[in-house]
Amino acid sequence: MTIENTQELIINMGPQHPSMHGLFRMVVHLEGETVTKIIPKIGYLHRGMEKLAESRTYAQFIPYTDRLDYLASPHNNWAYVQTVEKLMSIEIPERAEYLRVIFGELARIASHYIMIASTSLDFGGSTPWFYFFRDRERILDLFEMTAGSRLTVNIMRIGGMSAEPPEEFWPALQSFLDDMPGMIEEYYGIFFGNEIAQARLKGVGILSKEIAENLSITGPVLRASGVNYDVRKAEPYSIYDRFDFNVPVRMGCDSYDRTMIRMDEIAESVKIIRQAARDIPLGPIMAKVPKVIKPPAGEVYHRVENPKGELGFYIVSDGTTKPARVRIRSASFINVQALPIVGVGWKIQDVIAIFATLDAVLGEVDK
Repeated sequence: MTIENTQELIINMGPQHPSMHGLFRMVVHLEGETVTKIIPKIGYLHRGMEKLAESRTYAQFIPYTDRLDYLASPHNNWAYVQTVEKLMSIEIPERAEYLRVIFGELARIASHYIMIASTSLDFGGSTPWFYFFRDRERILDLFEMTAGSRLTVNIMRIGGMSAEPPEEFWPALQSFLDDMPGMIEEYYGIFFGNEIAQARLKGVGILSKEIAENLSITGPVLRASGVNYDVRKAEPYSIYDRFDFNVPVRMGCDSYDRTMIRMDEIAESVKIIRQAARDIPLGPIMAKVPKVIKPPAGEVYHRVENPKGELGFYIVSDGTTKPARVRIRSASFINVQALPIVGVGWKIQDVIAIFATLDAVLGEVDK
C-alpha cells in the first residue's frame, strides 16, 4: 500500500527529555518518522557567565568556570587562569605545569567516559553506562583527594595550583593507569563490539570534512570528520610540547567514529599522564603573585583543547581588579549548530544518537 498524502508533524523534544543532555530543546519536523527539519532552541540554562565575570574580581570568577563544561571542570579553570597569567606575564612553577596536565588529562578521560556511556544509554544500552561510570569514579576519587570535590573540581589558581596531591594520590593514579588496558578491552567488548550499537551508529549522521570546517567545529567531532587539528599540537600551551602523543583522526564522519575517537583519545591521555607522572619535578606549586590581582590595561585571548573542543577566553582589562569584558568561546555552543544539518534525512530515533555523539553540555552552550 502506498500513501499518497502525508501531513507534516511538528514535535517538541526537550527541554526536560532525558536524552537532551541538559536543558536543550529542539523542534523537529517529521514526514512519517523521517526528519525534514530541526530547529534548536537554547537558553534554558542561561546564567550570564560573561557578565558575572565582569562583576567579580579575577580570582573570584575561577569557581564559576567549573560550571561551564561541568563534566571537565579542570579544563575550564585551566583556560581561564592561563588567560589571566598571559595578560600578567606570570610564569608558573614547573611542578604546577605538570600537575595541571595530569588533572587536565584525567578530566578528559572522565568526560569521554560520560560521552560514551550516555550515547549507549540514549539508545537503550544501560549496561555500558555502569561500566564507564564505575571507572570514572576512580578519577573522581583522585580529584577528591586533592581538591576536596568530585564534580566542580576547583583546583587551579592564577599562578599555579591550590593544593599538592597527598601521598596516597600517586599509587592510586598508578593503579588506575595500570588497569586501563584491561578496562579498554572491556569497553570494546561490552559496547563497541555490540552489533546493535554498530547498527545504530555506523553510517548515521554524516558530518563531512567540508561542513565541519565551515561551521568552525572543533575537538573530537572535527577529528572524526578527518581533520587533523588539536590545539595541543597546533598551538601548544603549558608544557604539551614535551610529551609524546598522537592526535587521533578518523575518516568515517559518522556517529560511530565520533564515539570511537573518544576511545582513541582516552588511550593518548593515558600516555600523556604516564609521562607527566614520570617526569614531574619537585618544587613549589604556586608562583609569587600579588595578593590583589590587577592586570595591566590591555586585551588577551587564550585557548585550550577542552574535551569537547576549543575553549577560549577573551579578556579586556582596564587596569582594575575586575575585567572590563569577558567573552567565552565554548566548543559545545559551536558544535551543536551541526545538528540541524547532520540530523535531517534520518529517522527520529537516529537524531537521538546523532545528538549524543556531538557531546554537547548545556552549561557550556548557554553559559
